[in-house]
Amino acid sequence: MAAPNSHPNCEDFAEFQELLRVMRTIDDRIVHELNTTVPTLSFVGKIDASQTCKDLHQSLSEAHESRDRIIKSCIAQTSNVVKTLQEERKKSLEDIALLKRLRKEQTKLKLMQSELNVEEVVNDRSWKVFHERCRAHYKPPKSQ
Repeated sequence: MAAPNSHPNCEDFAEFQELLRVMRTIDDRIVHELNTTVPTLSFVGKIDASQTCKDLHQSLSEAHESRDRIIKSCIAQTSNVVKTLQEERKKSLEDIALLKRLRKEQTKLKLMQSELNVEEVVNDRSWKVFHERCRAHYKPPKSQ
């Protein structure tokens, strides 16, 4: 998969979600990937399962770190926008357009924060499947 943009567009939530969806492809396909690359006991001699599991572990780790970095970056950017709008709102309480923009940004911020929870569920599921299939072939470093 191509490396995602290091500076994602955090202004458009739909685009942000689409980027995450594309980046989660590895997690969505992990069962298929393991079924097609990690051999069963009858085929264990034909494929280097330890190298396959090591490579998959590396790919999963990189994907998870990359998504975490993007989500947290967008949360930080949106938090700054909300903070700025809140300060502007204090100065002009009568500005309805400003209030609407503030509410929209606050909603977007909450949705982005909820993506951290989604990410945790996706990652936990992927690691569980990985460990079930690869534990006999590869022992990842203790940082996991």
